[in-house]
Amino acid sequence: QRQLVESGGGLVQAGGSLRLSCAASGLTFTMYHMGWFRQAPGKEREFVAAVSWSGGSTYYADSVKGRFTISRDNAKNTVYLQMSSLKPEDTAVYYCAARSKVYSDHSDMSREYRYWGQGTQVTVSS
Repeated sequence: QRQLVESGGGLVQAGGSLRLSCAASGLTFTMYHMGWFRQAPGKEREFVAAVSWSGGSTYYADSVKGRFTISRDNAKNTVYLQMSSLKPEDTAVYYCAARSKVYSDHSDMSREYRYWGQGTQVTVSS
C-alpha cells in the first residue's frame, strides 16, 4: 500500500519557522520526484515546492522563494519542507505528493502528481 504521511505542522507566530516531513512507504522512493502543495480555506490547492528524484534540482513558487527549502533523504524515504520567516498568508493545509521520474523533474500542476498524503495543518498567527 503506497502511503505518504506528513507531519510537523502546527501553530507558529509570524516570523517563526517550522519543518514539515513526509514519510513515504510502499513505493520505491527514488522512482519519484516529490512536491509540496498547500490549500488555504476557500482557495484552490497551490504549488509550493518540488524536488527531483535525486535531490539535485529544486523548484519553488515565487511566494515562498527565499523562505522555504525543500530537501529529501532517499535513505529515509522522506521529503522535508523547511519553512522560515512564516507569514499569516502561509496558513494552509500542506500536502506532499509524488510524481513519477518518468516525467520531467519539475511540475507545479497538482494533476500530474499520482500519490498524495493526507495533509498537515500549518497556522501562522499575526
